[in-house]
Formats: sequence, structure tokens, C-alpha cells
Amino acid sequence: MQKLIEIKNLKMYYPIIDGLMGNIKGYVYALNNVNLEIYENEILGLVGESGSGKSTLGNCIVKLITPKSGEILFENENIINQTKKDLKLYRKQVQLIFQNPYMSLNPRMKIYDILKEPFIVHKIKEKKIINEKIKKIISLIGLGEDVLERYPHEFSGGQRQRIAIARAIILNPKFVVADEPVSALDVSIQAQIVNLLLDLKHHLNLTMLFISHDLSVIKFISDRIAVMYLGEIVEISEKGELFKNYKHPYTQALLSAVPKIDNKNSEKIILKGDLPSQQDLPKGCKFHTRCKYVMEKCKNISPELYNIAGDHKVRCFLYEK
Repeated sequence: MQKLIEIKNLKMYYPIIDGLMGNIKGYVYALNNVNLEIYENEILGLVGESGSGKSTLGNCIVKLITPKSGEILFENENIINQTKKDLKLYRKQVQLIFQNPYMSLNPRMKIYDILKEPFIVHKIKEKKIINEKIKKIISLIGLGEDVLERYPHEFSGGQRQRIAIARAIILNPKFVVADEPVSALDVSIQAQIVNLLLDLKHHLNLTMLFISHDLSVIKFISDRIAVMYLGEIVEISEKGELFKNYKHPYTQALLSAVPKIDNKNSEKIILKGDLPSQQDLPKGCKFHTRCKYVMEKCKNISPELYNIAGDHKVRCFLYEK
């Protein structure tokens, strides 16, 4: 498989400002040496609890924020220190679908103008081409042309998210970051949006990073799944392998919490201990404070991502060769 995006040793931390003088009293460590590969025409699911760094990673990839160190390679070119001209071209190829459709659409603009805006930003002026693309994209997302003269407040949450998706893909990007795109929607509507994203992926040959805390949605939509904990990838694998042969203790706990029809032989794993502060991360393995398999070296040494079978990788000393 051809790599589209490769992330190397990515770090991101935010300063904590104290008082009116603006003194920095510490940092929130959101990403800690993240390494990740995303292949062409796949959907990589990224899962983890709140505060694990999922959205920060997505925002770094689309360059909404600039990481403190590391590399983000798009088609083998590092985009971290791009010029404004190169960054504009990059953002035509890489788009973001926001979580909340009630906040991501300008309430003062008609839908036609919202969908036209990307063309204006990228200085595409041919009115005939713009109109044709807008009509085509509206049809692709399952809405009629009559919506173009209406405002966002006239639509339901699911319809707004369809419009937000249309805006993200209207310039035919190669890669899309979907940051919890269904979490603000009713469950019945979530399925429609997930199916729409799958249809668009196949129709437009999209590559996608799908961020969610919902494992059932991740399992349905993803080709591969990466599990994050405190700013690190702790396990990554093809989805069938991950759900059948999960290895990391944190992944075991996450999957044990997924509701099942038959619960007779399944035991829910309750993690003991509090989630460590992102301002003062534990030494060694970030998960050792809550892990029932903890060893002495886990407290002082950070494990690597060990390759255990094919593309299945786990950050845990239990699988050290």
C-alpha cells in the first residue's frame, strides 16, 4: 500500500499561563512522539478517551496548529514549515470535517455561498464550473438544489453535517480528517452520516482519518484502527485483527466496555487509579499507573511500538521480543 501521510516523532504541548503577567507555569502535553502511517484510500480510525490527543493530532495534520517538533509528510513532503503559498495548496488537498454542525456553518450565509467560499479562497472564478460542482456535490450528499437558497438554521443537525461534509470535499481533496463528525447527532442520524462517508470514500477515492470515542462506529467505518492514550499510539492494527486479537491492556479495557448482546462470557475491565495529569505525565509507560500487569521497568522506561504480527503493533513490554 502507498503511504499518503506519515507522521514522525510528533510532539505538541500547550503553555499554561499564570496571572496577568503572562508567566508560563507549566505545559499540557497533548502529543508525545506520535508515529503513524496513513495509506491511500483507507479509513484509519483513531480512538481513545477524552484528553488522549486525538483532536490535537487531527488539527496538526491539517495545520490548524503547528506542532512543537516532529514531521508530517504528505506525499513524502514535510508540511511543518511550508510557505504560505505551499500551505494554501496543501489545504486544497487536505480538509477537516468539524464535530459540531451547529457551530461550523456561518449562520449569515446561504448554503450556496457556504459551498462557493472554498472556490473564492482558492481563486477559482469560473461561474459555470462553480455552479456545476455545487449542484453535483449537493446531489452526492443526498440533498436537493432547493437547499442552496436557504440558511443553516433551517436545517436539522444531520442535514447541516451533510452540508459541512459537502464543503469539505467540494474541491476534491485527497485526504479528510473527520473529527468526531457524528457525536453531536442523534443515533439514528449517525448511521446515515457514517454510510454517507463510506459512499463518498469509495466514490471519490478519499483517504480519511476518522476520530471518535465510539468503538462501535470506529469498527463499522474503519479499515485500520489506532488506539491513543495520553498522547501516544498504544496499539494499531487492521480492524478485524484488533477486535479479535487485541493486546494492549488499555485496548482490552476499552473493548470490554462495548455493549454486547451476549454478556455471559464477557467481563468488564474496570481501570483502577486516576487518569494521570497531562501537566505531569508519569515516567516510563504512560499506562503503568492503571495497568494490572505493571512491571518494575514499566515505571522508568517507555516501551516502543513492538510489531507482533503483520501490521499489528503494540506499545507494551509484555510483547517485547
